[in-house]
Amino acid sequence: MPLPTISTPTYELVLPSSGRKIKYRPFLVKEEKILIIALESEDQKQIANAVKGILASCILTKGTKIEKLSTFDIEYLFLNVRGKSVGEQIEVMVTCPDDGKTQVPTSINIDSIKVKKSKDHTPDIKLDDTYTLRMRYPSLDEFIKSNFSGENIKVDDTFELIASCVDQVYSEEESWTSEDCTKKELVDFIEQLNSSQFKHIEKFFDTMPKLSHKVKVKNPNTKVESEIVLEGLQNFFG
Repeated sequence: MPLPTISTPTYELVLPSSGRKIKYRPFLVKEEKILIIALESEDQKQIANAVKGILASCILTKGTKIEKLSTFDIEYLFLNVRGKSVGEQIEVMVTCPDDGKTQVPTSINIDSIKVKKSKDHTPDIKLDDTYTLRMRYPSLDEFIKSNFSGENIKVDDTFELIASCVDQVYSEEESWTSEDCTKKELVDFIEQLNSSQFKHIEKFFDTMPKLSHKVKVKNPNTKVESEIVLEGLQNFFG
């Protein structure tokens, strides 16, 4: 007689970017094993495939294209899938800011981690009186690289990332989309900007919506209590 099939519970969440409801399930032991092996390998392609595969398998709502989701939607989704899979309490090590070296363990409930949105964040960057640059959020591959790669990002990689996030350049009379341009043309366009214009692009990335949570910690050595803001999936993923 064959062994019984264990039913898997399903859950629902609301995507921060659009308010759209998504049904999902926890990842299974076989999927967690694939992820652990990929992380241990430190191979970028293997990690990317593992994360893509897990999200594709766990998202049950038809028509959801992972590649099209914003970075913070992916962070929020992955965090919640992980929470329903291995536990909704995350244990993280936090460095006490008063001495910059003492680490203390802190327990965080996943439900308390929210996506922080900055009021002055905008995808449209006015370059001058004529042209405006419209940005889009990094792709799933860039999300994986920034969250799961131990590599230091080089200057050339930074410019390529920025270029890959260019959606459109437009004026009142003309418009150019990223699909109309090569990667080199987009990089060259970014490199021709002055420092003031480039700072507005940096602001777009700095103020992008991201996972955020405040924790209070007490340094056991100095007895000083501090409040720390944890941001980004890398601070919550164990």
